[in-house]
Amino acid sequence: MSTAQPLAGRVAVITGAGRGIGRAHALHLASLGAAVLVNDVGSSVAGVGADATPAMEVVAEIEAAGGRAAVNSDDVASFVGGERIVQAAIAAFGRIDIVVNNAGIVAAGSLATVTESDMLRLFAVHCIGSVATARAALPFMLAQGHGRIVNTVSEAALDTRFTAGVAYGGAKGAVWAATIAMAAEVAGTGVTVNAVSPGARTRMNEAMLQAAGTADALGPEHIARLVGLLVADDAGDINGAVVHAAGGALREYKVSRSGDTPLVARLLGLAPTA
Repeated sequence: MSTAQPLAGRVAVITGAGRGIGRAHALHLASLGAAVLVNDVGSSVAGVGADATPAMEVVAEIEAAGGRAAVNSDDVASFVGGERIVQAAIAAFGRIDIVVNNAGIVAAGSLATVTESDMLRLFAVHCIGSVATARAALPFMLAQGHGRIVNTVSEAALDTRFTAGVAYGGAKGAVWAATIAMAAEVAGTGVTVNAVSPGARTRMNEAMLQAAGTADALGPEHIARLVGLLVADDAGDINGAVVHAAGGALREYKVSRSGDTPLVARLLGLAPTA
C-alpha cells in the first residue's frame, strides 16, 4: 500500500454516514483508499422518516474524487439489519475489513418524562445496532485474521454536565460496556474493537453549539482523522480503547476503581462491627 493510500484494498462499512460525523468518516476513509459502504436510513435526529438522498450524495462525492462507494439504506437497529448491511458490503466489494458504528438518534427526556418507547428505540439504534454489525462482520474478519471495529460512545454516559437524557446517556453507556466486552473477546485474533467519544458539531447539537459560539471549532473532520488512525493496519495493538476527540485535542478515557476515597472511608465507617 502506498503512503497516500494506506487503506487501499480495504472495505469499510460506516453506519449513519449520510450526514455529519458519519459523512466525514466516509469521505476520510475513502481518501485513504478504502471502498466504503455508506449506510444511512436518512431519518430525522429522532429516528423518524427515511430519505436515501444524503447517502447517495456522499457516494457521488466519493466517486467524483476517484474512490469507490456504494449506498445501503438498511436499518441498523436489529440483528437482521446488521446482517444485511454487512452482506451488502460483501456483495458490493467482496470483503469487509472495517466497521464504524456511527448511526445514532436522540430522545431528550428526564427520568420523569422518558418513555419505554424512547428507551427501546435508542437502545436498538445505538447498542443493538453496534453489536449487530460487529456480530455479522466478525466471522469474515476472523477468517482473514484482520478487522477493525470502531463504536461511537458519548460523554453523556458519564458526565453530569450533559443533559441529553436518560435514554441517550443509557444507550451510549451500553455501547461503552459492549465495546470493552467485544475487545476482550477478540484479543489476539487480529481484530480490534475500540470506541470514539466525539465532541463535534452535528444535527443533534448544532443549535446549542452555535449559541455557545463553539460550533466553528468543532467540525466533524477531526473525529474522522481519529477513526482513520484506529482502523489503520498498524493499529493492531490498540484494542479496548475509548478515545475522546474535540477541537483537535485527544484524550483517552480510563475507567478505574479505588478503595481509597472519601466515600469508601465514609461507608466503611458506617459498616456494622462484628
